[in-house]
Amino acid sequence: MSGREGGKKKPLKQPKKQGKDMDEEDLALKQKKKEEQKQLEAMKAKAAGKGPLTTGGIKKSGKK
Repeated sequence: MSGREGGKKKPLKQPKKQGKDMDEEDLALKQKKKEEQKQLEAMKAKAAGKGPLTTGGIKKSGKK
């Protein structure tokens, strides 16, 4: 028993994957997602300019 071999062994490095060939459907999907992301960012910026939507919910009185 050697003390230096304790613990998990590191896995061997996997070869890098080749980039997939993208067909028209993949390109269209990627473009659509990019447009949706732009719209989402625009909506976030627009919503950030306004105040809070709610005013606090249930109000409690000081009496018990």
